[in-house]
Amino acid sequence: MSSAMCLTIVLLILTNFKSQVMAAPASTPIPDYVLTYAPVVWLQSQDPYLPSDIGAQLLHTKPEVDYAPVQGAPSPLTLDNLDSLNALGNTSVYLTSLDDITTNPSWLNGVAPDASGKTNGAVSCVIVVNDKGGGNVDAFYFYFYAYNQGNYVDFLVVHQELGDHLERIGGMGLSLSREHNMIRFSNGKPTAVWFSQHSNGEAFTWDAVEKRGNRVVAYSAKGSHATYAIQGTHDHTIPNLNLPKGILNDQTDQGKLWDPILSAYSYQYTSAKTFAPYGNYPTAYLNYGGQWGDQQYKDSDSRQKSIVGQHKYVSGPNGPIFKQLDRKNVCPDNGNACIIRSILVP
Repeated sequence: MSSAMCLTIVLLILTNFKSQVMAAPASTPIPDYVLTYAPVVWLQSQDPYLPSDIGAQLLHTKPEVDYAPVQGAPSPLTLDNLDSLNALGNTSVYLTSLDDITTNPSWLNGVAPDASGKTNGAVSCVIVVNDKGGGNVDAFYFYFYAYNQGNYVDFLVVHQELGDHLERIGGMGLSLSREHNMIRFSNGKPTAVWFSQHSNGEAFTWDAVEKRGNRVVAYSAKGSHATYAIQGTHDHTIPNLNLPKGILNDQTDQGKLWDPILSAYSYQYTSAKTFAPYGNYPTAYLNYGGQWGDQQYKDSDSRQKSIVGQHKYVSGPNGPIFKQLDRKNVCPDNGNACIIRSILVP
C-alpha cells in the first residue's frame, strides 16, 4: 500500500473519530426563562408539510457535490458524524433526496403535533442560547421541516409555484429550516422577538407580540414555513415592505398548535463559537457546512420550471451556524434596515 493511500485512510479515520467525540456539556443549565417565554407555533391549517425529525432526514438523503455522490462519505450518515462531510466538500455538499421529490414521498409530510403540541417521535426543533454577558442573552428557536414548498406567483396571467426546496435543517430548514424565532433577553426579561421570513424577516418589541400565557405566538406560513407575528395574508415580494397582498404571498392561520420545545435539542453557544449541549444531544451536525437539501435542479432537468429568472426548485438552505448567532442587532446584518416595530403588522 502506498504512503499516500495510507495517509488518506488515516485522515478519514481521524475525521470520523473527531465526529464521534462527545462535545463538552454546557457549563450551566438552560436558563428557565428561555423555556418560560419560548414560542408556540400555529401551523397553517392546509399545510401538508409538517415539522419533521432532524435525524430522520439523513435516512432519506445522500451527500452529493455538483450532482455526483461524495466518495468516502460515512455510511450511514448520522447527526454524530455529519460534519465529517466538511473535509469532503464542505459548503459544496448537498444532502440530496434518494427519492424523486416530485412524487411527494410520505416522509416529506412530517409529524402532526398531538393535543399537547408535541411532535411525538420527531425531534423537530433546535434551541441555541448565546449568553453575551452583562445580562444580555439571545435565544434562537430553529424549526425543522423536511420540505419547504414555494409560493405561487400571481401577476397578470402568471400563476406559477416557485421556490420549492428539500431541506434545513432548518433549517431546519436546520429548515434545520432557515426559519426561526429569536428572543432577546435582558436580565431574564424578554425585550424583542425576531421572526425569520425567507431572506429577511421582522422584529417586534416584546410588548407588541401576541402571547399565549407567557409565551410568544408565531404563525408558520403554508408550505414556505416563514414565521409571522399575526395570521392572515403576508406579501414578501420586497424585504421590509410587508403589504396585505402582493405578487408573492404567504398564508397563515390557526391550524394545529405546535409546541416546539417539547421535542427539541438545546445548546449553549460558547465564546469559542462551539455548541455545548444542555443534555445528551448530538452536536456534530451543527458544525456541518453544507446544504440541507438538493442542489437547485438544472434548467435542463424536466422537473424544473422557471419564470423571469426565478425557479420552482431551488437549493436547500444551510444550518444554524450560518444564522449570525452572535449578531449585534435583533435582526441579522443582511443589508436591510433593522426596524423593531412596536405594533403588529403583516
